[in-house]
Amino acid sequence: MTQIVLVCGKMFDGLSDRLSGPAEILIEDGVIADIGQTVARPSSVTVIDLGERTVAPGFIDTHVHLCLDGLNLREQVLQCSTTKALMGLHLAQQYMRYGFTTLRDMGTFDPEWPTVNLRDAIDHGLVHGPRLVVAAHMISATGGHADMQGAFPCRCHLGLSKVADSPGKIRELVRAEHAFGGDWIKTMNTGGYMSFGDDPAKVTWFEDEMQCLAETAHQLGLPVAVHTGAAEGCKQALRAGVRSLEHCYLIDDEGIAMAEKSNTFIVPTMQMTREDKAMLEAGKLPTQASWKFGRDVGEIERAQKRIVSSKVAVAYGTDCGMFPFSHGILEFQAMVAAGLTPIRALKAATSVAAALLQRDDIGTLAPGKQADIVAMAGDPIADIAATVSVDFVMKAGRTYRNRAFDVFRS
Repeated sequence: MTQIVLVCGKMFDGLSDRLSGPAEILIEDGVIADIGQTVARPSSVTVIDLGERTVAPGFIDTHVHLCLDGLNLREQVLQCSTTKALMGLHLAQQYMRYGFTTLRDMGTFDPEWPTVNLRDAIDHGLVHGPRLVVAAHMISATGGHADMQGAFPCRCHLGLSKVADSPGKIRELVRAEHAFGGDWIKTMNTGGYMSFGDDPAKVTWFEDEMQCLAETAHQLGLPVAVHTGAAEGCKQALRAGVRSLEHCYLIDDEGIAMAEKSNTFIVPTMQMTREDKAMLEAGKLPTQASWKFGRDVGEIERAQKRIVSSKVAVAYGTDCGMFPFSHGILEFQAMVAAGLTPIRALKAATSVAAALLQRDDIGTLAPGKQADIVAMAGDPIADIAATVSVDFVMKAGRTYRNRAFDVFRS
């Protein structure tokens, strides 16, 4: 039996509204066995003294794209599946250094299943990295946000896009995602900003198509996440009974009220808005995005204010892959800048994110939970910017970073 004791200055357990501590955490074979002011120290135990640092559950990012490069889509999507998986592994390992021990990957453009393969390789111990929960591909209507055909003048059909325009084809795509190992179904029911030929202000699924997709996924036991922009798109997804709304760029008060009533999670990806706004102001936003985002940015920011002022369950998600993974940790600061309290932002990346993923073994620090633990200097409740100072990362009882010790240093 491997036993470790962490000696901590302060502790955020993922659920409380304040820090506790000092505290000690006993870990046995990758699982938290005890937490207290002092815990038993067997003779063979390894003690790691974290000094005055604040410990917290490992962070969970519920919206990333390990196998996408949003600013170079035309070139990147044509790479082979193996190249995408290897780059995804590198990005996952580097992102883990910031404290992210669990990621939900929200799809790639590829005829194969690189993120499923990567998830399985990590789960089987073939490579090290954060725990992955995977929506393998993104399903949309022809001409929708997941249709890459408009990006290629030759109009080649390369199997990159998973598109459907009939209930039978929708069911076929959902069933394939299930058959080949997807954990989630990801769909787009409006256009997006970085894609070619669609508009986030317009709904791209008809009502019966959205219902068909959701009913098929539910029958197979798969939760559904929906990229959505237009206010009506948000409400269409909610009527279909999906588990999470991604982005919600233009959600209105009615949509937020519906999400509150149905206990649907919202993943608002606020740092992405800040990234795009900076690029727009610098004249660097890609042409296909600049006119749409320039039109909508004010309303997007107002929608984010509506979200944070509501009681809806907000989960941490960044859309990393569409911008650099090294900026993903800034989502905490973006959420607080939009009006979320620091404690709610911390819960968004821990206990709320775990609830979204239906994982009761992560997201909190308590006996019986996985020993996914991070530590940082400072008090993140007093100053959310403390989250950028994470320098200790443990996943399932294995230390990947501790000050100068850094398994994944590039």
